[in-house]
Formats: sequence, C-alpha cells, structure tokens
Amino acid sequence: GPASGRMAVAEALTNIAAARIEQIQNIKLSANWMSAVDHPGEDANLYRTVAAVGLDLCPKLGICIPVGKDSMSMQTRWREGGREKSVTAPLSLIISAFSPVTDVRETLTAQLREGDSVLLLIDLAQGKQRLGGSILAQCFGELGDECPDVEDAELLASFFALLQDADFRKRILAYHDRSDGGLIATLFEMSFAARCGLDINIPEQDHPVEFLFNEECGAVIQVVKDEVDVVLKEIQNAGLDCCIVATPMASQSIHINHNGSKLFKSSRCSLQERWSQVSYHIQKLRDNPSCADEEYSVIADDEDPGLSAKLTFNIDEDIAAPMIATGTKPRIAILREQGVNSQVEMAAAFTRAGFKAIDLHMSEILSGKTTLDSFRGLVACGGFSYGDVLGAGEGWAKSILFHEQARDTFADFFLRGDTFGLGVCNGCQMFATLKELIPGAEQWPRFVTNRSEQFEARLVLVQVQESASLFLSGMADSHMPIVVSHGEGRAEIDKTETDALLQSGQVAMRFVDNYLDDATAYPMNPNGSPAGITAVTNDDGRFTAMMPHPERVYRTVQNSWHPRDWNEDSPWMRIFRNARVWVG
Repeated sequence: GPASGRMAVAEALTNIAAARIEQIQNIKLSANWMSAVDHPGEDANLYRTVAAVGLDLCPKLGICIPVGKDSMSMQTRWREGGREKSVTAPLSLIISAFSPVTDVRETLTAQLREGDSVLLLIDLAQGKQRLGGSILAQCFGELGDECPDVEDAELLASFFALLQDADFRKRILAYHDRSDGGLIATLFEMSFAARCGLDINIPEQDHPVEFLFNEECGAVIQVVKDEVDVVLKEIQNAGLDCCIVATPMASQSIHINHNGSKLFKSSRCSLQERWSQVSYHIQKLRDNPSCADEEYSVIADDEDPGLSAKLTFNIDEDIAAPMIATGTKPRIAILREQGVNSQVEMAAAFTRAGFKAIDLHMSEILSGKTTLDSFRGLVACGGFSYGDVLGAGEGWAKSILFHEQARDTFADFFLRGDTFGLGVCNGCQMFATLKELIPGAEQWPRFVTNRSEQFEARLVLVQVQESASLFLSGMADSHMPIVVSHGEGRAEIDKTETDALLQSGQVAMRFVDNYLDDATAYPMNPNGSPAGITAVTNDDGRFTAMMPHPERVYRTVQNSWHPRDWNEDSPWMRIFRNARVWVG
C-alpha cells in the first residue's frame, strides 16, 4: 500500500531527473489510482496510501498532483460450475511526471560513452536491499517479506538537486535509474544501448543476489576515471551513498565478480536477445513475422557500427543568405487538409530559409476562394488526411482529381515553369497520386501499406542520390539520419519498374543500413520499399515527393541522435535553403 505509492512517486522522479529541470517544484504529477473498493481491507489500504503520497511525501518534496483519475472497481465476479468465483487486483498507483525543461540538449541518456570511465551506483535506500515484491521474487513464485520503500524524502530531494547542479551534471556521461529488475537490469540496459561490455564488481560486504536484484530507489551514472574522486565527494557532500559498480569494456562481454571470484559471464548479444524475446514473440504475432525476425536478428551483430552521418556539403553554410538579404520573400503555400499535421514545423523551416509561408487549407481551394496563382512554391504536409480512411494522401489527391476547378488550379500550378513543390509523408502519397498532373512524374510509384503492417515512427538512415531535385542540390552521396512517421510508405513497383526508376535519375533518396548498403531488411528499411526508395523527383527536379520528414529534424536539437559537432542547423536545413536559392 503506502510503500508502493511512495515508490511510484520516487521512480517517476528518478526517471524524469534525466531531463534538465530548474527545480523539483516545477514537476507536476498525474496520479492514476486503481483499487477494489469494498473488498476487505482495501478501503483502509487506499486511504493510507493516498495519505502517504498526498499528505506526506509530495508536500515534503514540494510537488503537487493537479490531475489524476481512478478505477475503483478492480474486481470481477462470475459463476462457474455452480460456484462463485472472483479475481481481485491489488491496490496500485501509476504516476506520470511532467515538467517544463530548460534545455533538451542537456538531457542525459542511458547510452554509455566511449573512453576510460566507471559506473557509479547512487543508492537512495541507505544501504537497504529489500527483495519483497521484486521481479526476482516473482520468478520464484514468492512475494517476500519486506518491499522497497522511501523512508527519507530529503534524500530524494537532495539527489534531484545534485543531478540538476550544472557543474555536477557536466561530469555525467550517461544516466539510468534503478527500478524494475534492479541494478542488474539497469547495467545490462546501459550495455545494450551502447553495445559495449561491462566488468561488474559487487562490493565485498554485499550479497550478490540482494545487491543486484533489489529494486530500491537509486541511479547509475557514468563518469570518466579522472573525475571519480571529485564526483564521489560531491555525492557524499549531498548526504547520499555511492560506490563504483562497473567498468565499461570495448569487448561485448559482461562479467560479474565478487570477492575475486567470477560469478557470471555472458555476451552482450545473448543477454539482449533474452531481454528482447518477449517483445519479439509479441511482434511476430501482431506484425509481419518476417519483419520481426529481421529486427531480432540485428541484435546478434557485434560489428554493427550504428547510426552515422557523412556530408558532401558544408552544414553551417547558409547558401540562402544572399537571397534573404534582398528582403524579397517568395510566397509558399503550406497546404493542409483535415487531419494533416507538421504544418507548423514546415512553415518554420521555409520561413527561416527566406520564404513567406502562407497557411492554406484545401477548403479555400475547393470553394474557389483561393487559387495558387500568387504562389511560387507548394508543400503538401504530413499527417493523416481524412483520418487515413480513404487511403491517407490518396483520398486527399482524389478530392483534387475529381473536382474540376481544383484539378485545373493544381494542373496550372504544376505546368508553370517558375513553380516548385514538395510532398512529405502523407503529402508524398498525395503528390504520387497526382502524378498525371505533374510533368515528368509518369514513373512515380504508388505508396501503400508498410510491409511491417504497422505504423512506423523511427530515426533511420538515408542516402541522398544524384538527381535533378532542386531541394537536394549539392547533397548527393551524403548520408544522415531522418525521422519517418508513416503507415503507408512502401513504394509499390515491381523489379522492372524499380530498375527503370533508378536509371531515370528520379530516385532522390534511399534508405541505407548502418553499413551504408541499400537497406532491404526491416527496420533499416521501415516500409519495405524496393531498393530502399523513399523519395522521388520529376524529370526537371521542380517537384519532389519524400516519405521521411525533413521539417521535423531541420534543427540539430530536434534530432534524437546526431554527431556532436553539429551546431544549430542539421543537414536537412539545406533543402529549404536550396529552394530559396532556386527561386533566386
């Protein structure tokens, strides 16, 4: 009861502490209470737990719970074989923490960094290692006697304040909180994130099982060896317990040692395969089983280099600056339809490149209120037009093709020699369906349901191809990550059509794997498009359709991974500036 409530709050805090938050009071909690009221003892248990969280722990931390919900009927009864039966769920509390973040670039992650370093365990349980209710106990069909708890709110507050201290935070290379599965799960997950090995050392005085598997509050941080003494002193000055628990290793093996004896040794890949096994089997049942197999097989590749980026242009050069200096702002229509999103990011990117972005809804064109005559550019944005019920962007395109006035408006725009256009994601599918109106786009494919049979939202690698696309001018042979977010991104073309499209020079971008080969397997090719085709352009390069979302990653800060030497602009800002240079 009360202990589970306090632990729910504490785990939410040790989790959100990875973000850069000005003060603990900025954090707000959402509490979702679940209980079987009227079941013997549960009403009192609920009262005690609400009091422990709402009247004791949270006020001591200075955190409030402005929102929540409850499910007070966590019991079901039925009759079977003439007997009354029932199942009752124990009291539980789900805490969701949210807070303004001062700088997302300062968020800590669980991915270990290269270099001579050690991992430190910051223990918030004052040395207690209670196993009651742990995953370990459950695996042996037991509950245990004592469960983890939060006995000192001040320790939690001190930990949070220390982690947000600017000087201390600069010394942390990686961070992961200890919770479900205990310290052993925390360390393994950090190993998996970085694909490196670990040499884990259990302190002499501790029992290996209790030390590794207790789920008390705490966290693991990575620091360089030269700074260990300074970091340990700061942790101790904050009144917290800490010890060195592991050393990262380049070889992908994991060792656990205690008092000079090696207790355990395994490879990173075999442990990660076991860790992923349940998800893998669920994925095989839910999704395309072949895709599940392909994704699972990637775990075993110790040589996988991971994401990378290599550019054939200067990422920091603002090639549009001379045009922006003229003060002329060409008009570009940011075209929307019901259910479309990303229009704000798209408008921001084109505005930054020197355009005047105009929000234009399809209803304005269909009603005849607006034409495209005054626009130099047109962008069809991503999202879920018509809630995807009409085939996403295809329904959008057909509302144009089967509407005489709208069809003429778009046909006139595409035929003008001084216009350009970009279709992204949902807009890519829409552009591809309008290909009969776009000069030189006859070979473009349809875009249909992903091979995985699921919506795919990922950061993936693409390589820019040599093409006439004005958006990708000067970028050929560059490769870098980009966001995809689509359910229908697979180019539907056979082998002959694929070869013809590649030879035509109309393929503008292709998915590549981490070895920079054409991505044919999932998830490096998230939708199953032949030859990894994910962007096409028409024969004169004025109109380009692409499945990935450049507008969602045009700033470096928007990228969930990027090389450390990128500054304000990501490489994708170049495509918006290319358009401004083309207009002149």
